Amino acid sequence: MEQQQRDGDGGAAEADIERLPADLLAHVLSLLPTFRDLSMAGGVSRRWRRAVERSLASRRRLSFAGQRTGDDTAARLVRAAVNLRDLDICWGCQITDEGLIKISSADCVGNLTSISLWGLAGITDKGVVQLVSRAYSLQHLNIGGTFITDESLNAVANSCTNLKSIILWSCRHVTEAGLVALVNKCRRLECINVGGMRVPPESFVGLLSISPALRIRSIPQILNAGVQVS
Repeated sequence: MEQQQRDGDGGAAEADIERLPADLLAHVLSLLPTFRDLSMAGGVSRRWRRAVERSLASRRRLSFAGQRTGDDTAARLVRAAVNLRDLDICWGCQITDEGLIKISSADCVGNLTSISLWGLAGITDKGVVQLVSRAYSLQHLNIGGTFITDESLNAVANSCTNLKSIILWSCRHVTEAGLVALVNKCRRLECINVGGMRVPPESFVGLLSISPALRIRSIPQILNAGVQVS
């Protein structure tokens, strides 16, 4: 009898939450702290999936770090997060150039102030250029541990004039020419992380001649590596 009572109570609670108005359900789901929780909630039913996407509209930060998120899922969720300012799709994600290109069409991209692509082995200049070319408000960028070249840095230099910091740790295909273009055009740049690159140390003297106040760091650093969304 006790077991039946507990089962009955559980069924009543489940029925109660299913009767919640769509806006209220979306608000409840917006309180979930991690992407993993959101993903699990979205798998409950079609109604809950729509509510998850609706809850994303109020989020300012979204992180897929450490999650095996693919191109289509990431793009769908970013498109739903219309007020997003901070996007972290770094290590662990199964994101390719196709995913970055899809994400670049999201309404929020032009308002993003921070993007982390740290350690994404499946992306190249093709996807990065497409994304940063629309990120006009970008202030902080982490593309460390990727295979980008000067082509991506030129795109950043041309589109992200508000950039304040960039992490290029272990970007071994970037040359001095790309760094010079970046520092020349991003006049608000305050800090650059160049650890693990193949650029000779004497090249950094030239960067300081362009921007004497520039802080050049050479230690590994991961920007926005948490797995929380808020």
